[in-house]
Amino acid sequence: MEILKSLALIFCALLLPAHGYTANWYQPSVETSWQIQLQGPPDTSSSADLFILDLFDTPVSVIEDLHARGRHVICYFSAGTAENWRADHHRFHPAEKGHGLANWPGERWLDIRSANVREIMAERIQLAARKGCDGVDPDNVDGYSNHSGFVLTQKDQLAFNRYLARVAHQHGLAISLKNNAELAGALVDDMDFAVNESCHQWHECEQLKSFIKAGKPVFHIDYLYAHDHQARAPFCQRMNRLAFNTQTLPVALDNSYRLSCNP
Repeated sequence: MEILKSLALIFCALLLPAHGYTANWYQPSVETSWQIQLQGPPDTSSSADLFILDLFDTPVSVIEDLHARGRHVICYFSAGTAENWRADHHRFHPAEKGHGLANWPGERWLDIRSANVREIMAERIQLAARKGCDGVDPDNVDGYSNHSGFVLTQKDQLAFNRYLARVAHQHGLAISLKNNAELAGALVDDMDFAVNESCHQWHECEQLKSFIKAGKPVFHIDYLYAHDHQARAPFCQRMNRLAFNTQTLPVALDNSYRLSCNP
């Protein structure tokens, strides 16, 4: 009987999430310094520990050079939208493409329930692994809360985001929760860090504290205070109290300027 009980306990342990384990992929700390640039030739001259760069546009040579200098590279791609300038855009079926994104011509929401969409995203993650990226930053993973053109539920979004996390981890890659602060508490165990745009503007920053409590960084982007230094000082004080790693950046993320709230 004791043997059977022991076997049952082992079996149950195998079914449960492995909290507290040592992952075999890169995991940035709350103190990790960072830089994001998604347009223009990457400026790798800064002393940042982590660089977020475009998956498709960044040459392998740039990633290798950063690695040689002890830096880490997170590769950005959109997981929830189709961008008509990407090389694999033709693989999305017409029925999988929904409404366009305001202010982003050529970009449309995707039906994240589609097996084809998931396969394409898995291949993008595989591309990141082949190029030597240390992790991925999949964007637009909040279609359920936008006018996507599809009847997406929160359950659909959680399933899709967790699918991306499983595939990334299977390939030895870290993964971010990009925006989608509403689901941060539900996804903190699945994701390795958060990348957020303007949580202060949308009054969502408190929802991301679960990442800090779990020892996972929040890389936060501000687009408001580049030219308002008087307002920026108390803003940075608040972000520092939250332990967010905050930078004020141009909307184009083209490295034309960069102001950090952190020392």
